[in-house]
Amino acid sequence: MTGVKTERLDRLLSRLGYGSRSDVQAWLRQGLITVAGTPARSPSLKVSPDDVLIDGKPMDHPYGLTVIYHKPLDAVCSHRETGRLIYDDFPERWACRKPALSSVGRLDKETSGLLIVTDDGQLNHRITSPKHHISRTYVATLHAPLAGDEAEVFASGKLLLKDDDKPCLPAELTVIDETHVSIVLHEGRYHQVRRMFAAVGNHVTELTRSHIGALSLASTALAPGEYRSTTPDALLRLISGTTQV
Repeated sequence: MTGVKTERLDRLLSRLGYGSRSDVQAWLRQGLITVAGTPARSPSLKVSPDDVLIDGKPMDHPYGLTVIYHKPLDAVCSHRETGRLIYDDFPERWACRKPALSSVGRLDKETSGLLIVTDDGQLNHRITSPKHHISRTYVATLHAPLAGDEAEVFASGKLLLKDDDKPCLPAELTVIDETHVSIVLHEGRYHQVRRMFAAVGNHVTELTRSHIGALSLASTALAPGEYRSTTPDALLRLISGTTQV
């Protein structure tokens, strides 16, 4: 890559989650790190990531990390909570990367589906910011049959959720059958789909995010817990629908 800044070898490897600076010194003594084909000797050596091999292998995502992920049920979008975390599905060293990985928005423990995880703060803001108008689509299973007026209520822009001080933006409801629906949201409130159906006297028993913009979970062919890496530019093209998976 042109214009790549050099960085101290030990700092680079520590930042990418490979190990502490003392670990790097041990690997240097063992001859496990080469730079431009030559065994590295000093942890303070200024290097370009493209030139570094660890035990003969290039480093993992040295210029940033973004993944498309199929979040399974019971996994939590947190670094600190107990129980199964979404980060448990990724290589262990990713948890030590700086800047840290974070989910782009959250899916609660009882919700599965499409999730973006990235260390790119600008990308995270680009996708979550309301001014960019990136929709989210969910498929829900309901406890009780639809009453029949839900689509009109959700599209009205007048539905006020409990404890909120302004109504929801208009949302599009598509009926699959009397207890299964697809709903497109244009904002990201806390537990919004569940609270919207609670507001009309129903209860969501299963919930999956199927789309972020034009990017569909089905098109990724990812099983629960699986992921694939991408780049910010490629991801935004998928979300905008200008390219396909």
